[in-house]
Amino acid sequence: MRILIDIGHPGHLHLFKHLAHRFIREGSEVLFTAREKEFELELIRAEGFKYKSFGKHYKSLYGKIWGLLKFDIQMFLTGLRFKPDLFISHGSIYAAHAAFLLGKKHLSLEDSGNMEQIVLYRPFTDIILTPKVLPEELGPKQIRYEGYHEIAYLHPDYFTPDPRAYGWLGLNKGEKYAIVRLVSWNATHDAGHKGLSNEDKVKVVRKLSEHMRVFITSERELSSELKPFQIRIAPEKLHHALSFASIVVSEGATIASEAGVLGTPSIYINTIERSYCKDQEKYGLVFNTSDSAKVFALIDEILGQDRELFHQRREELLASKVNVTNFLYDFIVNRYINNNTAAEFSAAK
Repeated sequence: MRILIDIGHPGHLHLFKHLAHRFIREGSEVLFTAREKEFELELIRAEGFKYKSFGKHYKSLYGKIWGLLKFDIQMFLTGLRFKPDLFISHGSIYAAHAAFLLGKKHLSLEDSGNMEQIVLYRPFTDIILTPKVLPEELGPKQIRYEGYHEIAYLHPDYFTPDPRAYGWLGLNKGEKYAIVRLVSWNATHDAGHKGLSNEDKVKVVRKLSEHMRVFITSERELSSELKPFQIRIAPEKLHHALSFASIVVSEGATIASEAGVLGTPSIYINTIERSYCKDQEKYGLVFNTSDSAKVFALIDEILGQDRELFHQRREELLASKVNVTNFLYDFIVNRYINNNTAAEFSAAK
């Protein structure tokens, strides 16, 4: 097959990378497309994939409107040249539109339930795969599975933590450290929502610094008080750093969930609730709050527990979920070759 995979976030590359490698090993041709938002291109290059960049991601409202037209055209022209049999994405409006215009299939994965985006791609998409925990009902195209996106690339079948992470961070092996993740608040789904104030960010870093080294990864420029804590590590090595951290504090749901899947306790601070983070709270891995005052009590609670306890909780979580990459591969092969409808595939499973 010829497969075009569109990504709009670094996490999307991770979501699809093992699937893409498997198809490539078996003789398929895979092309990635991306907008330059954070470090998507660095991750694509690190994996050795063929790719097409559509340029810078737009942050303003007017920029997003212009980008919808511009990126739609670029995706359509790329599709004309590459001639994919199948488009795959994490809810990409551009991939959906191009697939429809080119008479090709578009398979979307969705775990956020951002309806302002879903309404723009759903009419042009064949099937939408979602975790069972996603509360949104997306109609007859939706198929649910038992898992989260983060399991696709952090399942032990595909990921082994590298202890060299300590050296990459300039630490001695076994030295305790925390990772703090701050987001830009420029996404369409961020409108009207918030995480930590700058004052609270400084307080959190100071509190964590009483116990361990602190590293910040941020989508936006940091204040002068926080700049010295900015992480200095290649983006493709971040998951190794998350794995050995004592605690992760994150405004972003993806990194909070990644930490949980790795068995690292995390605090997700955001007024946007994410079902997969709430589900991990049942396992005692991700702690969800929009109350900045509660964060400090949670830090004390987490650091007061044995780190090994969280590894045990991770094993319980993985035992209850599917290997998502393997599920996706089996689904795509059966869906594409047999040309089943969503309802037929569900019945077959």
